[in-house]
Amino acid sequence: MCGIAGILRVHQPGQATPPPHMAIPEAWIDLLDESIRHRGPDGAGRFRHRATRPDGTVVDVALVHRRLSIIDHAGGAQPMVLGRSALRADSGDGSARRADLPGSLRPCPRCAALGKTTIAVVFNGCIYNHRDLRRELRAAGHEFTTDHSDTEVLLHGWAEWGAALPRRLEAMFAVGVWDGAAGGLHLVRDRFGEKPLYTLDSPGGVTAFASTAGALLRLPLRPGDDRPADWPALTVEWLTFGHGGPMRLLHVDPVAPGRIVHRAGDGNETNPWVRRVPFGEPGPALNAGAAEAALRTAIRRRLEADVPLGCFLSGGIDSSLVALFARQEAGTLRTLCVRMPDARYDESGAAASAAGVVGSDHATVEAAPRPADDLPPLIETLGLPFGDSSLLPTYWVSGAAREHLAVALTGDGGDEMFSGYERYGACRPLRRFRWALRLFPSAVLPRREPRSRAAKLARLAAAARHRGYTDLLAVFPTEQMRRVHGDAGPCLAASFPTPDQARFVDQAFYLPYDLMTKADTASMAVALETRAPFLDSDLADAANSTPHAVMTPGGRRKGLLRDVARKYFPAEIVDRPKQGFAIPIGEWFRSDFGGMRQLLLDHLTGPEPFGPDRLGVGPMINTAFVKRMLREHDDAGTQSLWPWKGRDHARRLYMLLVLSIWAKWLARI
Repeated sequence: MCGIAGILRVHQPGQATPPPHMAIPEAWIDLLDESIRHRGPDGAGRFRHRATRPDGTVVDVALVHRRLSIIDHAGGAQPMVLGRSALRADSGDGSARRADLPGSLRPCPRCAALGKTTIAVVFNGCIYNHRDLRRELRAAGHEFTTDHSDTEVLLHGWAEWGAALPRRLEAMFAVGVWDGAAGGLHLVRDRFGEKPLYTLDSPGGVTAFASTAGALLRLPLRPGDDRPADWPALTVEWLTFGHGGPMRLLHVDPVAPGRIVHRAGDGNETNPWVRRVPFGEPGPALNAGAAEAALRTAIRRRLEADVPLGCFLSGGIDSSLVALFARQEAGTLRTLCVRMPDARYDESGAAASAAGVVGSDHATVEAAPRPADDLPPLIETLGLPFGDSSLLPTYWVSGAAREHLAVALTGDGGDEMFSGYERYGACRPLRRFRWALRLFPSAVLPRREPRSRAAKLARLAAAARHRGYTDLLAVFPTEQMRRVHGDAGPCLAASFPTPDQARFVDQAFYLPYDLMTKADTASMAVALETRAPFLDSDLADAANSTPHAVMTPGGRRKGLLRDVARKYFPAEIVDRPKQGFAIPIGEWFRSDFGGMRQLLLDHLTGPEPFGPDRLGVGPMINTAFVKRMLREHDDAGTQSLWPWKGRDHARRLYMLLVLSIWAKWLARI
């Protein structure tokens, strides 16, 4: 678990070729290194290399790594290099920098026979089946230097299988592979986007990549245009979903989950590597026994670590099952829950009850929320205007856990795999009765409390009139988007999916670009590794072959998984209503808890709330409507006999706040 970054520069035949230290200036490498420092406190390394292709093209590469040491402390240093360059680490100006190359390996005859004279890897993640792959590679003739480093398995695996390697991995990963013999860089991201990876292509044959978008935005490589032509559409995307999905942001692109990107300066390619398309192939449907067996296997794969490992435990069935099966497999287990400051959002009592059944060594730790202090650095470190407020409690839980653990198993992905969201149940009425729902006068329903039945019905009717499931997911549904953004951007397409199609949408977009972004940002900010057994490939394949009706017997959300839990846990745990990992952000905006109201007003009512006009963000936002939302939100928190007075805008105000924080940071860098 680490931070990775790098730069590739291609010099075409006939071009003047500067020395390596000028082709990729050390200042660029220093900037990348500093931007990912927080992700790896246990080690650092750099690697440079220059390759000349048969056609005379000269290619320079620089790789940067920051290590959080989890497996093989002694042998897992990176960048890990195999081949001739493992014997030298030149800075490019002739001075040796051996200390910058901690991951040199002995030559491997099998790799040499395959023509892989120089391979270097930077890797963020964990390969859960690395021992099985090591045995297979040894049988093929590969000679290993390290004792049990999963990174070395990637290096030999690439030499043996090339771009077919990712299909053999049971893992979470973002990987950069430099093939010095071919002069090419290959970037690979895991199936569900558990580990982040971003690229920046700049004129002049320069490609950069990093674990955070912020690292690339800081580089002096972006073209000078800060107001791209697709800025309106991009702003619509962020305001709608709270994230940009796969869209480019100021020339920075996320590598899509399950994709491999080949960067060589000519003939660049991006290809899928995922072995199966979700919901694309029939297979045996899960039953309770098969679901339990698949989850147990997924957990067993994720228990290896050379550091303290435990589980987050909330008291819900996802984390409770993960903790139970992990404790049964490992014998002993540490579980943690954080007591939140608001009793309505505190799950520590339920977690303690679940821990009693699990038999774990359980601890309840106090949250130390400083939301107004914590939020700006998190957004700036990520480098994106990320609109999910549960980033904050995830960060606090991760910080508390890091005092006890270095690796934590989580329940992430359970809802996407086992049909756990209430909105899946809304798909059928939206498809069957949307013409009737369109006529429902939703404006007469009060929406002071977003979780009330009236507010949910109003949202359903509005979704039927406009973009369907897209509006159910939206931070700014169509009606609010038109008011805050006007006609500056295109309207996103309407979508009326089946429940299974909605699961596909969530796995492809909501899971990687929201949930996994949140989990990675919050945990790596405190150097904690999290692992998600529900995102195991075999479990996911089986879940995606199982229809929604089977997942929800009797119409019960996540009913199949509840049937598994009922074998081990009492009804008060199994049937406990889903709470979600939330904070009362709307109330904090009214009460100024942790300084949040002041932070909100400072950003949204001050001068240039969305940065200087040259960025192009501010002119697209209707600030008069923003002020109206502030008033309506305050009114919704007051005592009133008139239930239509005010409206809760917590999610929308939070999205605008982080957009403001991000835009002002962007203007400073």
